Amino acid sequence: MFFRPLLDLFFPPLCHVCRAFIPEAGELFICADCLDKVTFLTTPLCTICGAPFATDKGSNHTCGACLLHPPFHTCRSALILEGAVQQLIHRFKYGGRVQLALPLGLLAASALTDFCAEAAPDLIVPVPLHKKRLRQRGYNQSQLIAQVLAKKLKLPVEVGNLRRLRWTEPQTTLDATKRVVNVKGAFVVREARRLEGKRVLLVDDVLTTGSTMRACVDALLRAEVSAVAAVTVARGVQP
Repeated sequence: MFFRPLLDLFFPPLCHVCRAFIPEAGELFICADCLDKVTFLTTPLCTICGAPFATDKGSNHTCGACLLHPPFHTCRSALILEGAVQQLIHRFKYGGRVQLALPLGLLAASALTDFCAEAAPDLIVPVPLHKKRLRQRGYNQSQLIAQVLAKKLKLPVEVGNLRRLRWTEPQTTLDATKRVVNVKGAFVVREARRLEGKRVLLVDDVLTTGSTMRACVDALLRAEVSAVAAVTVARGVQP
């Protein structure tokens, strides 16, 4: 392209992580060195909740927690929340870097395509923010990720139907038990008829304890969806 060198001079393609110049940035805008530091969640995983096992050998199987208390949905995350991934999500979520939705969404799509195909969703529902937090932040990071996934999966996104009814404390400040209590009953489906009988792909940016996801799933099940599969870009993994 004739104008490419000129564009690179004035708007050099830089890595989103380390800010190094990338001659061939592609869609990700993440250099090879930083991409090598991104850890994808791989087998063996729990076939239900997607939690990784503390070994790099073996096949996928159900974890002990899911055997004891089977959830009403399946979940997968694309990446481990550490290093470059943690930096990107922090900048995206708290630093106003909305352009990072694209590389984060593309990384998630590349890792979760097979899971999403097997789940066969009819539509995508992002985890909503409370209107107060939405005003503060100016955007819902989960919705932006959902829009990237929707384009890749060729699915519609249902925005505004699943709603967060009440203000909750940030989950990052709470332990696992308090997180469950914090979000219990916080979500509701406004127009159940729009989701009744549908297979839903629920999308969030990060999964830690899963309490927010479970609260959203409870609300979706009350709306009589036929199935829920949940995906996140990253997952916090206990050492």
